[in-house]
Amino acid sequence: MKKILALALTLVMILALASCGGDKGGNETTTEPTVTTEPVTDAPVVEAVDPLDAFTKIWAAMPEDFRFAAAGGDYENMVMDGPGAFGLTAAEAGENINAMLGFPADLVSKIDSAASLMHMMNANTFTAGAYHFVDAADKDASVETIKSNILARQWMCGFPETLIIVDLGGNTLLTAFGNGQVVDAFKTTTLSTFEGATVVVETPIG
Repeated sequence: MKKILALALTLVMILALASCGGDKGGNETTTEPTVTTEPVTDAPVVEAVDPLDAFTKIWAAMPEDFRFAAAGGDYENMVMDGPGAFGLTAAEAGENINAMLGFPADLVSKIDSAASLMHMMNANTFTAGAYHFVDAADKDASVETIKSNILARQWMCGFPETLIIVDLGGNTLLTAFGNGQVVDAFKTTTLSTFEGATVVVETPIG
C-alpha cells in the first residue's frame, strides 16, 4: 500500500513539474506588439509640360482672325509656319535666347527645354517663349526676373503693347509680348487649351 501511495505521489509530482515547466517555456502564447503605421504617400507627380508641344497645341487652336505669318526655333534652326524648339546647348544659347525672347541668359542653366513662336515679319507684333524648369522653385522665383528683363529691353521697329507670363503647370512658364489684341487672343487660347493654367503677369509695356 505504501508503495502504491509513493508511486502515485511521485506521478503527481512529475505531472506538476511538467505543468510548471510548460508555463515558463514554449507553450506560452506570446503576442507580438502590433505596430500601426500610416501608409506612405509619395508627393504627387507633376507631369511635365513640354514647351514645343504646348505651343503646337495653342497655335493649332488660335482663332483664324488672329493667325499671322509665324516662325519658331532659334537662329540656327528656324521653323516656318509654326513654333519651333529653341536649342540650349550652344555656347551662345543664353545670349541668343535673351536677344530673341527676352529670357535672361543667367536663367538658362535652370531650364532643360524651350520653344519659341514669333511673328515672322515683326517680332514686336508678337513674340512668345515657353520654358520648362528643372525645379518648380526656380520657376516660381524666376517670374519677376523674366518680367523685369523683358520690360527693360530696348525696342526697335515699334513698341509691343502687352506682356503676359502664364504658368502652364508642369514646371513650364510661357511668356508673350506684342500687339494687345493678338496677345489677348493668345492668352484666351492658352487658358482654354491648358486646364489649370494661370496668368501670373499681365502688364502694359511702355
